[in-house]
Amino acid sequence: MGAIVQIINKGILVVVSTLVLMCSTVVWSQDSTSPQVSAQLAPPDGEKLVLHAHAKGNQIYSCSKTGDQYAWTLKKPQAELFDEQDRAIGHHFMGPTWELNDGSQVVGKVVAKFDSPDSIPWLLLSAASHSGNGALSRVTSIQRLNTKGGKAPATGCEASDEGSENRVSYTADYFFYAKP
Repeated sequence: MGAIVQIINKGILVVVSTLVLMCSTVVWSQDSTSPQVSAQLAPPDGEKLVLHAHAKGNQIYSCSKTGDQYAWTLKKPQAELFDEQDRAIGHHFMGPTWELNDGSQVVGKVVAKFDSPDSIPWLLLSAASHSGNGALSRVTSIQRLNTKGGKAPATGCEASDEGSENRVSYTADYFFYAKP
């Protein structure tokens, strides 16, 4: 009986290992192609993916009063950008702005968003301005997808906290598109 259990456990391990490998292969292959998203978050027809960057950082919130309520409001993002080999390639900051190590920058403007119950929303942004020459100088659209974390705290912002900051860690994938 013990031998049969060992054979079954080994069979389950092989199946699980194969599934994990298959999922890893699917995720890797999608890194260099446009992700599948709803129409509201898709870039305009004709735009092609020029860069995919993974972000790790913080969404920084400030406690402020709006009307007679106190709430955490987004002050700025602050994140490092990494390529598919996990090499640092730039950073993301207030604007929202993305800047690469090649000196190119793009500032985005939100066009559409998809709210998430557990993390900051997925976004489609259009390029509002550029600076520098490099990979971001031709970007026309940006997607923020696969977000984890980063939501404003639900509590802890009262009159005595006004002006204080709260950093909430997040990760996201940014996809940059340009017209060919």
